[in-house]
Amino acid sequence: MSENNQNKSLSQKVFGAEANSAASIDEKSLGKYSDIAIRMFHTKVLKTSEMLLPAIGELAGKFLVGLETYKTVYYVTVLRLDMKYVTFILMLIGIYDVLNNPLMGMAYDKTRSRWGKARPYILLSPLPFFLSTFILYSGAIFLGKTPGDSPKKIIFLFVMLFIQETFSTIYSIPRDNMVTLMSPNPKDRITVGLLRSYLGNIGAQIIFAIFPPVFELSNKGYISIDLATVFSILAAFTAVLGTVGNIAMAIGCKERIMLQPKPAPITKTMFYVLKNKYARRNFLANFAVSWWSDGGYRWDFVTQQEIFGGSIPSLIAYTPFNILDVLSVSFIPKFQKLFKYNNKKAVLWLRAWDLVSALLMSIFGVMFVDKKWVIIGIYALFHALDGVNNGPANVFEGELEREINDYTEYMTGERPDGTFGILTGLITKVTAPLNAYLTIKVFNWSGYDPNITSVFWSQGNKLVYQKVFFLFAGISLLPSVIKAIPYFFYDLTGEKREKMYIALNERRALIAKTKENELDEEIKDLAEMLGEEQTADAAQ
Repeated sequence: MSENNQNKSLSQKVFGAEANSAASIDEKSLGKYSDIAIRMFHTKVLKTSEMLLPAIGELAGKFLVGLETYKTVYYVTVLRLDMKYVTFILMLIGIYDVLNNPLMGMAYDKTRSRWGKARPYILLSPLPFFLSTFILYSGAIFLGKTPGDSPKKIIFLFVMLFIQETFSTIYSIPRDNMVTLMSPNPKDRITVGLLRSYLGNIGAQIIFAIFPPVFELSNKGYISIDLATVFSILAAFTAVLGTVGNIAMAIGCKERIMLQPKPAPITKTMFYVLKNKYARRNFLANFAVSWWSDGGYRWDFVTQQEIFGGSIPSLIAYTPFNILDVLSVSFIPKFQKLFKYNNKKAVLWLRAWDLVSALLMSIFGVMFVDKKWVIIGIYALFHALDGVNNGPANVFEGELEREINDYTEYMTGERPDGTFGILTGLITKVTAPLNAYLTIKVFNWSGYDPNITSVFWSQGNKLVYQKVFFLFAGISLLPSVIKAIPYFFYDLTGEKREKMYIALNERRALIAKTKENELDEEIKDLAEMLGEEQTADAAQ
């Protein structure tokens, strides 16, 4: 053991930079690559197709998110399972996730192939994932209207959720990290985030525009199509788009980030969260609210059908948001200038904006829950205010999360995106039993009876609907406040942020050298392209 290492305190040993990281390698070793590192940080390198393909994948993902918004309605109303069985099954799947996520995280972090780190998984996993999703949401067709405590239904739901969760993990970890591996330029990632947000918002709105009207017309007997068929059709469309869109992304997008050829042992990488002070703070904040529950039911759907009064009034309530949500992506450059390209400042202000809007919506909504057009107006106003900043807030927060992960690579020399998520994801699994208990308690507290046909004011109880609207609009207020606290201490901004990225790019170039002491072909191509662009700029 060296004298320097002996003199280090326990805190330095645990939280300090690793010896081979960009934070600790001497400037002389990295300095020879400073020119290309600076250009990599400032020059956009993604092709148009590489910007669009992740957005198409996001479109498919949001279709699925839109469909799964109504999953509890499917389990309880269509499959006719008792809420206690649904909650218990979801708890078991959550416990299984404790094992599933770490195994996939370890496999992902160890992957080094000619196709890259994420692309092989994105190529092979969408088909089984989306196929299992389609079968899950088509189950009510062939299971029929058997009783809600039928063992056949309970086993079907558990098995299909088990299969879906398995492939979801294989699919989602690489997909969520793909954009980070595509370009060393933060502006590239912001652009991709912008396009993903734009198409994703459209995808979600399509599902939201289709499902509630069909549900209402079916409930009122105006159309003969049943909800089991509706879920199956939407799941089939989502499965086809998701499979094709994500495979196209795997084929058409490159990974340009140079990674450590031989990753560190899993026993080290899974604890690299300790080297990242920003991640540690987020971990503690998430742990503090991981037990939180909104009762597990789709209170937005109940609000639309029973408080607003159906599809047409709901369309009026949601239209301002739907328009501004899509347009909000165009506000990103304006918000960037307003907050002087400081992602931290942007996220804090925009999330504070959301918090105030949700608080006022909850207060006035609970007061006027029995005044149909008044509450529709209240919701339209405050939800529209959310729509104005929705695109920018999501894009800036997404880039802030990528910066935090980049800081891990800066401090450790590794990029353990898969195993990094083990500790951060574990918190929700540890508290899953408490969350399941609270889900049942909160659902019972609401007084809502899901066995009553969901039409306007069908519960006939103002107090029930006051609770429903609070669970819909206000239950997330405290978790949102707690999760925002770590960002007040986030200081990876300005010159400090730029120096980190330049050092990262210098080290990436350093480890890309071949045995002949020449740069890797990918780095060569990137350097030549950057050089050509620099020459063209000078000529102009």
